[in-house]
Formats: sequence, structure tokens, C-alpha cells
Amino acid sequence: MKKYIILIAIIPISISSFACEICGCGVGNFYMGILPHFKKGFIGVRYHYTTYHTVMADDATQYSYDYFKSTELWGGINIGKKMQLLAFAPYNFNKQVGDDGITKTDGLGDITLLANYKFFNHTKLFKNKKIEQSLFIGGGFKLPTGKFNADVSDPMMVAASTVNTQIGSGSFDFLLNTMYNVKWNKFGVNTSATYKINTTNSSTVKYGNKAIVNATAFYNIGSNDLIVSPNAGLLYENIAVNLNNGKTIASTGGQALLATVGVQVKFDKFSVGANFNIPLSQNYSDNQTKIQSKGTLQFNFAL
Repeated sequence: MKKYIILIAIIPISISSFACEICGCGVGNFYMGILPHFKKGFIGVRYHYTTYHTVMADDATQYSYDYFKSTELWGGINIGKKMQLLAFAPYNFNKQVGDDGITKTDGLGDITLLANYKFFNHTKLFKNKKIEQSLFIGGGFKLPTGKFNADVSDPMMVAASTVNTQIGSGSFDFLLNTMYNVKWNKFGVNTSATYKINTTNSSTVKYGNKAIVNATAFYNIGSNDLIVSPNAGLLYENIAVNLNNGKTIASTGGQALLATVGVQVKFDKFSVGANFNIPLSQNYSDNQTKIQSKGTLQFNFAL
């Protein structure tokens, strides 16, 4: 049975590593995104980008425009009929333009490994149309392979961009996720939930845990040789506050509701896709930080 699995996390539930000036809603984020169709395995390259604009509430002269990009190698393989293994390795590019100048950082980000277990995969006929359903439950961990070199001895630097624009979180973190997919003829809906549990790194910083819930509808146009699948949906994310040495870092964390629109094109063993996120409501850093634009491009090959 063909599997159409969509899990959009930002933040891209992100492996995208993006951040903002004060909210701390980036660093080491996990992003699964739209999985390509594959029977045995796949390998691909993805490009993520996110831009933020921050203005301090008590001083409008303190601001920043933040540009966070990631080029990522990712892949997956099916083990038997029930298990699915996935791996993500990003290379991150961060840039901030603010009242205190321009800063740039880049390097290997945090590598993530995941395993999903297929609890069921049912197919039945209804009014001469085939209905397909599947449920995956899984989890994994994020390795501290990205560089973290912030000096947290200065309390002011903990809440500032020095901490939030690191290439990696410096911590070993855990992920839990579930995906439910239903497809009726050429129309389908994918729902998913992901929870990322962060630990404290060696510099006593703990980035806030993150929860992502999304639902995406898609429609397949074409035949087995060429399938075009436009999709649209909603994504909600909630990020807890950051901690330093067990104490809350002010103006961190937040939540957002975003609309997602995109398209995926499959031809033979190749697939390309793009998706964009449109903020409907958001509250990061006590409304001091705003998402301006966010999206993903990908190119994949089925093994």
C-alpha cells in the first residue's frame, strides 16, 4: 500500500536551526516535514529558512532581523513491515542584522535519529472507493553535534542572541511523535503530534520543551508515473521558557498558529516538494518577536 505521510513540525517542528533575538524558539529544533513516498528507503536534501523580526518593548532602538537557514541531508529505511528508521543531519547558516551590527555563524547542526513503529495499516472499500488508514508511533533522540560556545557567566548574555543563535543546543534531547493518516481515493488527511524533551547542557542552559500538533489535507493529481499533490493545513506549536541553572530566562518561549501550504511532485523514483508557513497568530517573547517568513524545499530519491 502506498504511504503518504506528512509531519510538519517547525517549526518547523525544526531539524532546521533557527532562532530569534530573545525568545529562544530556535536552537536545535526538530523538523520532520513531508516524508517522500518510499517502499524500501530514500535519501534526500532539504533547505529550510526562517526569518524573524524583534523589537524590544521597552526600547524600540533595540531590534534585530534574524535569518536562519539550513541545508540538510536526510534519509530513511524500512525494516521489515513494521519499523521505519530516519536520520537528519543539518548544516546551519545563521545571520543577525541589528542595532549592534551584523553577526554570522555556520556549521554542522545537531543530528537527529528516529524510529517509528507502524501500529496498523488498514485498507477497505466504501462506495467502491478505497480507504487507507495508518498509525505510526515512535521516538528518538537529538545528538549534541552542533557547536555551543555561549558564555553564560553574564546574565545579560543568557537572554540575548549569544545563546539563541548557537549552531547547536549542546544537549542530548529526546523526541516522541505519532502520525495518523487517512486516504480516500485521491484525497487524504495527515495528522501528527510531536513533543521534544530538552535536557540541560554542560553550560547549565536548558532550552524550552516544544510541542507541535498539525493537520494537513492533500489531493493527488495524475498517475503512478507523475503525481502532483497540493496540500494545505494548520500547525500549532508551543515552546516552554528557557532555563539557566534552573532559573527562568525572561522573555523566552511562546506559541503560534500557522497555516501551511505546499506541493509535492513525484516522478519515477524522484520527488520534489515545497511548503510555506503563514502565521495566523503568534506570541513569542511577550509579543516582541514575530515570524516574518518560513518555508522548506526538498529533493529526494527513493532507493
